Amino acid sequence: MSALCKFREVRVQQGDFDLSAEVARLRAGDPKVGAVVTFVGAVRDLNDGAEVAEMELEHYPGMTEAALQKIVDEACLRWPLAGALVIHRVGPLPPMAQIVLVAVSAAHRGEAFAACEFIIDYLKTEAPFWKKEQTPDGARWVDARSSDDAAMAKWSRPGPAA
Repeated sequence: MSALCKFREVRVQQGDFDLSAEVARLRAGDPKVGAVVTFVGAVRDLNDGAEVAEMELEHYPGMTEAALQKIVDEACLRWPLAGALVIHRVGPLPPMAQIVLVAVSAAHRGEAFAACEFIIDYLKTEAPFWKKEQTPDGARWVDARSSDDAAMAKWSRPGPAA
């Protein structure tokens, strides 16, 4: 692992998260951090042409955290990061609720943007989560998107720090 990537945290939880507080923890007074990039995913009220009243996320405890940690560790190998944080919520969530936070800190924005995008692309395809939406026609499982696979495919090449 990169010696720079001192802060690495992965959490799977039911409760919400405070973006500002989490970014402050990630930075933790590190004067070498010149860039923090975050991605927050939220529940939409419409998906595939149907209204969504609620999304329920399920996971395998232990396996999910290990998969997320592997993704974070890979990002820390590819880029000179100061830190990386992934928080993913599970359970029933209403529209507009925060689902996931990916936050990355680095000396420079290029590495931070690339690593954040890498983590979310891999998370969308490799992390063991299952999503079920409640629609007016009943519950339905959400299938993986081909666009997520296409986004991940670009990372099969060695990263900048590989």
